[in-house]
Amino acid sequence: MRKIVVGTRQSALALTQTGQVVEQLRELCKQLGIDCEFEVKKIVTKGDRILDVTLSKVGGKGLFVKEIEQAMFDGEIDLAVHSMKDMPAELPEGLIIGGVPRREDARDCLISSDGRGLDELPQGAKVGTSSLRRSCQLQNYRPDLKIESLRGNIDSRLKKLETEGFDAILLAAAGLHRIGWQDRISAYIPAELSLPAVGQGALCIECRSDDEFVLGLLKHYNHEPTALAVAAERSFLAKLNGGCQVPIGAYASLGDEGGNPVITLTGMVGSPDGKQLLKETMTGTDPDKLGRKVAEALISQGAEDILATVRS
Repeated sequence: MRKIVVGTRQSALALTQTGQVVEQLRELCKQLGIDCEFEVKKIVTKGDRILDVTLSKVGGKGLFVKEIEQAMFDGEIDLAVHSMKDMPAELPEGLIIGGVPRREDARDCLISSDGRGLDELPQGAKVGTSSLRRSCQLQNYRPDLKIESLRGNIDSRLKKLETEGFDAILLAAAGLHRIGWQDRISAYIPAELSLPAVGQGALCIECRSDDEFVLGLLKHYNHEPTALAVAAERSFLAKLNGGCQVPIGAYASLGDEGGNPVITLTGMVGSPDGKQLLKETMTGTDPDKLGRKVAEALISQGAEDILATVRS
């Protein structure tokens, strides 16, 4: 019997989605006739420890994955379940994305104190988010809103909505869906208004690139349409040398053309105050080339100047 130790962050959401992945992998092992045992190991990351400042000020890439990746290098765990949007564009040598399960809802959503949607919020309403990407697009759409930083896990953010005078907060719909709290959502925000983070709604199963047993198992678990869409988004992110600390968004969807998958990718770069918002949509069949092409189109429109200002 092969024992597979699965690493994860220790938030309620991380543990829930890891538990769901482990159950699906157990079922897959039964179907394949493979004798496997799974153990979950909780790991605290830098992003979990620092909660009193915004992500953009913490700096660095991989805030929620580095310690988990180190545990993989040290042989303490065999694979890790991450939220794809936490993954840096480049992985360390020796590690690989072994599988991408089917994507959840990729949209952002609004949870308001009285059930109002975005358009119904009063003038000057106080809205909480830790994401420069969300605040940038929200301020572009409604410059009257007062955006304030909001860090913490889903549970603590929902509590702050009640205790710290927010009129509304913005979260990823996928997390609320996974932990069964979708009834808290006041409104879903269409991607045309708030383009999601790269990989939002998708999970990443990361493992060592030389672990043939785990790679063989994850090959059967991978959802190819999600993997293709996410690959295009991550190629876009890599070309812009971005992370979750800068106002970058991307979303890819798959269509069919004569039996072949065609990817439609929209990419966005904006200034934190929302006054500049660059967007580009293109289609293609090669996710890596498409991601780079969309990024290059935005660079030609001044995206690198905007990002340089944010990083300085």
